[in-house]
Amino acid sequence: MVNFRLARPEDGPALADIYAPYVRDTAISFELSPPSAGEFRARIARCLEQYPWIVCEVDGTAAGYAYAGELKERPAYRWNVELSLYLAPAFQHRGIGSALLSTLLELLRLQGYRYAYACITASNLRSIRLHERFGFAEAGRFPRSGYKLGEWHDVVWLAKCLQDNGAFSTAPSPPLPLPLLDGRAVAELLESGAGTAEGHKR
Repeated sequence: MVNFRLARPEDGPALADIYAPYVRDTAISFELSPPSAGEFRARIARCLEQYPWIVCEVDGTAAGYAYAGELKERPAYRWNVELSLYLAPAFQHRGIGSALLSTLLELLRLQGYRYAYACITASNLRSIRLHERFGFAEAGRFPRSGYKLGEWHDVVWLAKCLQDNGAFSTAPSPPLPLPLLDGRAVAELLESGAGTAEGHKR
């Protein structure tokens, strides 16, 4: 059974375990040392004050997660977010990543965010293609911007507009913090995302 829910700080150890191989063995993440379970707990708690962090469980096991975060600290950027998505290897190619991304984007749209951005290592074609399927388009490329595992890596920035053009015609209200969203609407989106992933699993 597939279940989508909002993350909790106590998910820190399980989610840190999912993330660690990406840090240790790949250039998908530009971190150099895997964060501890305690650091992950703190990251989850900080994120949920404003942004969604979704966990996917399959038969009670954490299979992956997706979350949004601040794009830039300057206040004029606050209608934009940067996304992250990671899956445990055993749960790849099962539609979970697509369902997580779709659900995350819908939550961000409800909050009133205008643009979502993804910063992806150029060699990570699987992630680039996933985002393109959801309407992301390349907004820029930073050549040789990261050095990891003995080589330089380009980074691609992808962008997706989350609102219609009318949302840009007047002075915007600040995006709603996640805790202020209607709980029923959040629960329905999470249930729908899990149902989509469950359907792919079959």
